[in-house]
Amino acid sequence: MSESPAPKTGHLLAVGTKKGLWLGTSTDRKTYTFTGPHFLMHEIPSIGIDTRNGGTRILVGLRSEHWGPTVAHSDDLGATWTEPEHGAITFPADTETALERVWQIQPDSADRPGVVWAGCEPISVWKSTDGGEHFELNRGLWDHPHRTEWGAGFGGAAAHTVLPSPADPNTIHVAMSTGGVYRSTDAGATWQPRNLGIGADFMPDEVPEFGQCVHKVARDANNPDTLYAQNHGGVYRTDDNGDSWNSIAAGLPADFGFTILTHPRRSGTAWVVPIKADSERIPPQGRLAVHRTDDAGASWARFDDGISEPDFNVVLRDAAAVDTAEPVGVYFGTRGGSVYASADEGAHFAEVLAHLPDVLCVRAAVVAL
Repeated sequence: MSESPAPKTGHLLAVGTKKGLWLGTSTDRKTYTFTGPHFLMHEIPSIGIDTRNGGTRILVGLRSEHWGPTVAHSDDLGATWTEPEHGAITFPADTETALERVWQIQPDSADRPGVVWAGCEPISVWKSTDGGEHFELNRGLWDHPHRTEWGAGFGGAAAHTVLPSPADPNTIHVAMSTGGVYRSTDAGATWQPRNLGIGADFMPDEVPEFGQCVHKVARDANNPDTLYAQNHGGVYRTDDNGDSWNSIAAGLPADFGFTILTHPRRSGTAWVVPIKADSERIPPQGRLAVHRTDDAGASWARFDDGISEPDFNVVLRDAAAVDTAEPVGVYFGTRGGSVYASADEGAHFAEVLAHLPDVLCVRAAVVAL
């Protein structure tokens, strides 16, 4: 009996919108075949692609105006989906609250298979040990004395970034709007604010201990103590695991924005999408562009080849992603429903989807097709 042909290495591009999910596959990152919308009329604010166990599990945070929020997953590139009967994320009765939205789904490192993190609204962090089928509330953050003072950004009260350290299973960073960056060094039992140097010019104390509206945080590929943050005003880097932050915004046309990405292998490389703020909330001069640093923020280069102009739409915090291919792919979607892909680290972009509902989340991965 002849053996089945080996699966081809390909690329998966997942796009979550205000009204459904689109999934694209490609063998060259130039031409994509898309299916969708999956979960039509569901908001898709979060996607996780887990390739740690030899297959591909797509996890999506769903929010239905009728049925509410949950997490669904597919192990066959979206051909079929599984939703837990009683919800993957359910608040304990003593919290007297209910899940509003799943803002973040983050598979842990390769040596912790099965562990998946979720950041939610109301502001909370959850951990799964079964690949994202069931999650448990992190009581250390939920019972934190600062919680009653954390506020909501324009999009809602979001724990939108969960970054487990690949070097230390006890170290986890969380970022929230509003509240700032918090760090645990005891596997989530306790949490401390880590915002020294990050501004908050909308507060009486411009650099408070907490209360900053940090929009997104990303970790350096090789040095787990180096992280980058896009703030509500300001782009920052820490080299001491969050104990202090320094501005790296010089050279950018605006220091406001929602997303920040880091290279999966090369230290010092990061991408941002500047937005003019506070009142305008559009790309500067209506010229949407990605900016990249290759020297940890000492300088920035602008990339807009292939991006339509003018474009007055914003790229939201999770509507951008990188893959792990060589060279690295860079992807983003806009609130105007366009999705752009670059197979050369952002030097050139092509529009691969258009006229979608508001793009809320984009994720990409190298997968077996």
